[in-house]
Amino acid sequence: MTRKQRRLVVIASVGVVLGLAAGLVAYALRDSIVFFYGPTEIVEKGLTPGTRLRLGGLIETGSVERGPNQRVSFAVTDGKTRTMVSYTGLLPDLFREGQGVVTEGVLEAPGRFRADSVLAKHDETYMPREVADALKKQGHWQPGETKAGAPAAPAMK
Repeated sequence: MTRKQRRLVVIASVGVVLGLAAGLVAYALRDSIVFFYGPTEIVEKGLTPGTRLRLGGLIETGSVERGPNQRVSFAVTDGKTRTMVSYTGLLPDLFREGQGVVTEGVLEAPGRFRADSVLAKHDETYMPREVADALKKQGHWQPGETKAGAPAAPAMK
């Protein structure tokens, strides 16, 4: 075997090993990867119950219901579609109706979501890009607004 052929075999072997390693990592992480969706995207994509995902949008006004043992249910909307969320646990201090929220959990059925964690934001300016883009797409939120239709407070210096 010539020097050029040996070099080619080594490079090909390293490529195969790296490809195999990347495949094994992707396979190991398949259950850990959580995708972000808005309520409308969940309906459009026809996600099946049992799918783990992040759901983001605005907490629908008048939808928060508190039950015993720290159980809370509320609706998350993107202005077009709503998804009912159930959660058991302590909510963030900034959690309130009309506010931006990102929940992580499992889709139980079409329009129903069981959250493991809830993140509330004090201002949609700091909302994850995906949530803000989904709200902008629906025409429900514009940059420079804190709540739907409310002007943003001036920046502090």
